[in-house]
Amino acid sequence: MAKLEVPFDLYLREATAALTRDGALLVSSDANGRPNPMAIGWGTIGVIWGKPIYMCLVRPSRYTYGCLEATGDFTVNIPYPIHAQEVLTCGTRSGRDLDKYAECGFTPLPSATVTSPGIAECGLVYECNVVHHNDVIPEHLAPEIITGAYPAGDFHRCYFGEILRTVADEDFAARFGD
Repeated sequence: MAKLEVPFDLYLREATAALTRDGALLVSSDANGRPNPMAIGWGTIGVIWGKPIYMCLVRPSRYTYGCLEATGDFTVNIPYPIHAQEVLTCGTRSGRDLDKYAECGFTPLPSATVTSPGIAECGLVYECNVVHHNDVIPEHLAPEIITGAYPAGDFHRCYFGEILRTVADEDFAARFGD
């Protein structure tokens, strides 16, 4: 199915629901151009600096961290519920060890504005260019967040990606509730 360009905020409810359900898939390519999808459950969409922004968090220990540092761009892909197993695979296996596109049967969806591809099987794709990043400062976190999210350290880097383009399946909203 062909993707249609849509306003970045058209499907905010569905994009947020994906994070609390099975997760979304962040894709960035490594230094050799090989794309790597990573499951994410933390992220937010809003307007910062007068720009539409997708803010996501990635730990330095993750393979995707190096991909983001190499390319400076990413896509966020909102999968349908039928892809829950593939999202789980992307969240439990490392791109260092496996080609997750091949493992999950994903088709790269060329992006129009960034180098990292989307995932054709996902119903909604945000193309993002990193405009800022900063590291989580442990001393500034509430103690319960440290004990709940960072018992072993490995604090995230926050990536602020300007949403340059958003595409969706024509029937995304109807199919997302499956």
